[in-house]
Amino acid sequence: MKAAFYTGQRTFQLRDIARPDPAADEVEVRVAFNGICGTDLHAYHGAMDGRIGVSRILGHEMSGRIARLGANVTGLAEGQPVVIRPLNSCGACPACTRGLSHICHNLSFLGLDTDGALQEYWSVPAHAVHTLPDGVSLEHAALTEPVAVACHDVRRGRVQPDEDVLIIGGGPIGLLIAMVARAAGANVTLSEVNPARIAIARGLGFATLDPRETDVAAAVMQATGTKGADVVFEVSGTAAGTALMTDAAAARGRIVMVAIHTTRPPVDLFRFFWRELELIGARVYEPQDFDQAIALIASGGIDARTMITDIQPLEDVGRAFAALDDSASGQAMKSLIRVGAPD
Repeated sequence: MKAAFYTGQRTFQLRDIARPDPAADEVEVRVAFNGICGTDLHAYHGAMDGRIGVSRILGHEMSGRIARLGANVTGLAEGQPVVIRPLNSCGACPACTRGLSHICHNLSFLGLDTDGALQEYWSVPAHAVHTLPDGVSLEHAALTEPVAVACHDVRRGRVQPDEDVLIIGGGPIGLLIAMVARAAGANVTLSEVNPARIAIARGLGFATLDPRETDVAAAVMQATGTKGADVVFEVSGTAAGTALMTDAAAARGRIVMVAIHTTRPPVDLFRFFWRELELIGARVYEPQDFDQAIALIASGGIDARTMITDIQPLEDVGRAFAALDDSASGQAMKSLIRVGAPD
């Protein structure tokens, strides 16, 4: 079978490798599509070589069909369409024993710490498998993992109907959070600087503010009758974003930290005291977030056609990464690799 190996220095190598049998408690999946995410690009840049090495099959945002079942696997059948929740926890650390296995102290991320989905057949732990309902295309289902991230973020923020929500950063995850928050009944505003992303968000019906042209905090205050945003999602990973998140929040507002900040940003702790703000961390997802993501994709609550802006074959994986990395326009939202036939 064919597999695409990241080999360091922004390069990939397509290889023919053996197709091993799935081990006990594993499921082998015939991969159809795999999305490229920010973490994959981080690895592509070489920033994760110390963790993943330079001979790794990347990929975790995927869809496919069950090809074979390992020993002891029950409740699943060959041919079922599935997606994979790419987390493997230790089951013994303090987080796991408290039922928080998604933030296991020894978490293994499939497709980074192990070989991933950029191969025609991928064997994974059976507990990571989520089946898809009839009628969901495997192309659209490849969005499940990033939609699950957004579902977890919105759930952590305890978003309620008619609440005012501000999302700082309108990239793929920010836009998915906007869709999930809207599905929860919230009034959503995005803050974004990229004109192409602003156009996409507005085309989807979202109120969008450009901080280069508008005082976003003042605009949010005005739009909410001086109250501010009940929930703020910081998705930009910028110092400007952390300043805005406190400036725009309502009294007892909830701020969800989605972005991974590479340096420690300054945070207005006085504002936290003055308005009794709440800062909430959000990392990856739990099983119910995957279930909700699948339901939203199936119902059309996620505009998959708008989110998927490019599809390339496995043979062109290197060019697909390079094109996404070189894109300064921001017009690309989600790029998919077609690994195998979808049916």
